[in-house]
Amino acid sequence: MRVPLSWLREYVDVQMSPEQLAERLTLLGMEVKGVEQWGADWRSVVVGELLTVEKHPHADRLHLTTVNVGSGEPLHIVCGANNIAPGQRVPVALPGAVLPGDRRIERTEKMGIASEGMLCSGDELHITSDAEGILILPPSTQLGIELSDLYGDVVLDVDVKPNRGDVLCLVGLAREVSAATGAPVRWPEIAVEETGGPVADRLRVEVREPELCTRFVGRWISGVKIAPSPDWIQMRLQAAGMRPVSNVVDASNFVMLELGKPTHTFNGAAVREGTIIVRRALPGERLETLDHVDRELTPDTLIIADPSGPIGIAGVMGGAESEITDATTEIAIESAVFDPVSIRRTGHRYALRSEASLRFEKGQEFRLARIGADRVAQLTLAWAGGSASKGRVDTAPTEPASARLAFRPARVSRLLGAEISGEEQRALLLRVGVETESAPSGTRIQVAVEPKPLVVNPGSEEILIAVVPTWRRDMAIEADVAEEVARVRGYETTPAHLPDTLMPAYRPSPLRVRDLIRETLAGAGLSEVVTHALVAAPDEAKLQWPDDATAPALPGGLAAQSGEEIAVTNPLSAQHSVLRRHLAASLLDVLSLNERQGRPDVAIFEIGKHYARIDGKPREWTRLAFLLTGAAEPAAWNRVARSYDLDDAKGIVELLCRRLGLAEPSYVPDARGFPFHPGRALVARQESENEAVAGRLAELHPEALAAWDLRAQRVIVAELAVAGLDAATPLRVHVEPIPRFPEVERDLAVIVAESRTAAEVEATIRSHGGRLLRHVRLFDRYRGMPLAATEKSLAYRLVLGSKDRTLTEGEADAAMEAVRKGLETDLGAHIRS
Repeated sequence: MRVPLSWLREYVDVQMSPEQLAERLTLLGMEVKGVEQWGADWRSVVVGELLTVEKHPHADRLHLTTVNVGSGEPLHIVCGANNIAPGQRVPVALPGAVLPGDRRIERTEKMGIASEGMLCSGDELHITSDAEGILILPPSTQLGIELSDLYGDVVLDVDVKPNRGDVLCLVGLAREVSAATGAPVRWPEIAVEETGGPVADRLRVEVREPELCTRFVGRWISGVKIAPSPDWIQMRLQAAGMRPVSNVVDASNFVMLELGKPTHTFNGAAVREGTIIVRRALPGERLETLDHVDRELTPDTLIIADPSGPIGIAGVMGGAESEITDATTEIAIESAVFDPVSIRRTGHRYALRSEASLRFEKGQEFRLARIGADRVAQLTLAWAGGSASKGRVDTAPTEPASARLAFRPARVSRLLGAEISGEEQRALLLRVGVETESAPSGTRIQVAVEPKPLVVNPGSEEILIAVVPTWRRDMAIEADVAEEVARVRGYETTPAHLPDTLMPAYRPSPLRVRDLIRETLAGAGLSEVVTHALVAAPDEAKLQWPDDATAPALPGGLAAQSGEEIAVTNPLSAQHSVLRRHLAASLLDVLSLNERQGRPDVAIFEIGKHYARIDGKPREWTRLAFLLTGAAEPAAWNRVARSYDLDDAKGIVELLCRRLGLAEPSYVPDARGFPFHPGRALVARQESENEAVAGRLAELHPEALAAWDLRAQRVIVAELAVAGLDAATPLRVHVEPIPRFPEVERDLAVIVAESRTAAEVEATIRSHGGRLLRHVRLFDRYRGMPLAATEKSLAYRLVLGSKDRTLTEGEADAAMEAVRKGLETDLGAHIRS
């Protein structure tokens, strides 16, 4: 909000410099983002007096003038304005002057006669809106003075926080200055001279949506004459960032800046039957707004209408048909209190944000509806003439009393960490208009309003009642009183000290598992990515990644998750309209971006959130996902390039299990088909007493790759649930001592049917290997002659050993024989020799 200092001084005395005032307001929570010298761009513009005004000999529309600027010889200036006469005092731009917009004035020749400068209009100086004539200054204006010294002003750019709508005006900011300095606030004197007939004969108001319009105050003025506002009014509006329009419209804007009360003036002749109706729009209704855009209104839009149809969008913008024009003589004044949420939604719906809607969105003081209507009527009569009808139309004339808020001075001191006596607190609150009184017995303390009201008993502590002014809608709980005390006393006066409670000696990091996984995967050559949680709804649908409900559930609170999609009510774009339920689609978007940049070899991972609505409530959980495509091993002089395959993904999962101190995972084929490549999809789980990893690894179906327009021939994607990703610590790792006795390694090549999986073979080996079997690892796979087409050979390395002795050859042979017989019996396998 732009605050001209000269205007502010009308409501409160300011003895500080602009910089000191800016600092004090900032400490009060009203951050001053900048201090501007309004009029600084009027360089070499001085006050001059017209000595002569004559017709130009070569142009009918030009005049020759001589101007005294207070020093030196009179200047000869050619001017095209018709409102000038000898003896007038006017602004003169001297040769070399610079006007707003970086317009430079030099000596020029006009129709054969030299012109030594320029006489300026209010519009050229950005002082008034009059561009037709020269700005005529008061006769007593000092000759030769710089215009910036005459009309220049200091303007503060104040950032008003959303909860302080009462400060979006000059009077509201004057209250804050008063709180800082102790100077009294001067409220403008408001009195309407009512010389017309009863207002009920001219204006009627019907509110059909009282929950959206809690109060509507209307006034009627007849016989006004539309003209420009007085120059000093236009200058103030310009300095405050408001464009002057006409005396009636400027009166409404002046009151909005002065009192923070948006009002609207209608052309009375355009209000049919003198009746204003506040209602929701009907289906198919349209309105041309003041910006001359024809808009189709939706049924949830609150409008101002007359019996024939809409004449304005409530709290946002009026209609062009009821606009104030030069021919207007009758005006209807609207001063209402609208629902803040409704106004905000309406402004967003039509992409219309105005100074009025900004103030409505922050809430309005109930009594301002009456005060605003009276003030607009008073200024309109002063600037545009006419007669005001007697009385006002008021749909809710009973104004609520001030709210009463109980607080405990001792609790305020504890919240602020400083001992502040009850008397000092009462004095500080009085500076912002909050009176205090003793509380009756049985008073309880409101400590919370949202999301659930909470009222507590005060115990034996002293209680005071704060009588909250009607304009302070932000004070609702005890903590708000503490904030006011701290704010007025000065945040800088609150002492700083360290907490005196004992801190825990050690607290495990909740991110330890995530950091360990990140370190492991980065060491394995994968790059971490972070993608947006809001995705496009079609992406979720076209991938069809299965829900976790079909994957193995994990113990220890790591239950499988599934649910409905959560859509954003008002998305900024269709590409960010739903919360993702899986990470796989986001990784495919990253792959697509890399391919467009000419990078086909991609190995990435992400630890991110999944979201869904489960049993009607929103839920979120954390998952690990990774994607592999392109060359796992690039070509070199001694080898050909090798592409990523499902075995690489399995190796990453097994690496993670080792780093987390878990048993090796097992795999079960997933035969669901799309979005997985047939025969190349697995469900992984870590088989142990403390199972903590489960998920899917799969090569994507070619049709899934085509849906993303990917050029890659093979893309491996995995999504895993890992215990500890959601604010937990890793499982306890049990360290075993290095074996004291040597171990025995034996290789075993097993010929099995093509349909048998390596996991089945390994499980059979482990089940028959006995207590001497320490490790099993698959190291080779073979198909071809002399094996049958339905057979394959899987070679395993078995490690045998004992904790208390060195194995004999016979013990090792016996263990291998038990494994051989088990394979033959359970799987119908035989040993390849």
